[in-house]
Amino acid sequence: MRSFRVSALLLAVLYQTTHVAAEAAPDEKYSKPSEPCTLHSPNTGSFYDLREISVAPPDPTKKLRKDQRTESWHARGYDYHANFTLNFCAPVIEELEDVVGVDRDRWRNISAYYEYNDKIYSIGQQSSEPLFRGRKLVLNYTDGSPCDSGSTRSLALDQKAASLARRMDRISLRQEDEDDDGRDEEPPPEDDDRDKPDDETTKDPVEPEDTRRKSTLISLLCERDPLAPRVAFSFVGSSPDECTYFFELRAQAACGGARDTQVGVGPGGVFGVIVTIAVLVYLVGGCVYQRTVMHARGWRQLPNYSMWAGIGGFIRDMLVILTSSCARWVPRNRGYRSITGSGGSGRGRQNSRNEDENRLIDQLDEEWEE
Repeated sequence: MRSFRVSALLLAVLYQTTHVAAEAAPDEKYSKPSEPCTLHSPNTGSFYDLREISVAPPDPTKKLRKDQRTESWHARGYDYHANFTLNFCAPVIEELEDVVGVDRDRWRNISAYYEYNDKIYSIGQQSSEPLFRGRKLVLNYTDGSPCDSGSTRSLALDQKAASLARRMDRISLRQEDEDDDGRDEEPPPEDDDRDKPDDETTKDPVEPEDTRRKSTLISLLCERDPLAPRVAFSFVGSSPDECTYFFELRAQAACGGARDTQVGVGPGGVFGVIVTIAVLVYLVGGCVYQRTVMHARGWRQLPNYSMWAGIGGFIRDMLVILTSSCARWVPRNRGYRSITGSGGSGRGRQNSRNEDENRLIDQLDEEWEE
């Protein structure tokens, strides 16, 4: 009874440890992605590998594959005044120069841009961390060109408003000076900027520290149609101040898949843990029983000691049986053959054997008649 309780306690402890480890592994797996541009859904647990959407620059030392792209993804602007070029989780592979409002050392990290009036405007720097907002899978690019630099409507309105404000200030100053000094005095000289065009007075403005910059928000949708393009970018719209741009991306990679089996305990691992627990319970429980109940010592404490001690003889007997059965198929007559002339002696021995059998039969018949 004591040994049974000890075995049951060991089995319960080992099972609880295995159960906790198997359940803790998936939670740890979902908490942090293994590689950039990959993630797990907190709602369904599906694994999303979005790296196949990203376009990598071609290697000049290798031959291009049939389906390899040599340019980034494109999206038509339709009613907008420009078209867009984007990449996903990576910078665009095009060489960019003279990007408005972006430092030179950051040109190679631009992931989305558009061209207007022979100028390049960035709408976001590279990011490789997609995320879920509720059930929506999105990717956000930030730190693009200043918002006022790429907006034709807002730029024109700001220039006109600034010019009008300066003229109103000059008029109010003239009226105050005339009231104080009288009309006989010579009016103060007017600012030369009054006669300059608006584009010259606003040339090279100093950028404030709190300048808002363009950003991009990409919403990913699952595409299950096998005949549809592998990736399709669509421009949805922009904010009224042309500071935020919204895109929709349809791809089969956005459908998610099976959970990542590279991390955590798989089916083979669970089976191995169960077998290990069973072996440990058998050995520990058997040793405790043999020692406490049967008062065995030494190797005889092992469970089924007689069986394990005779396992060597069993294996030896099986080898003998297998080798003897296989020896029947081995040819025995090798080397020189027997001489054909010796066949006469063989026939003589056979005739003498037959005579002995006949003599024995006759003797038995005589005894039976008597």
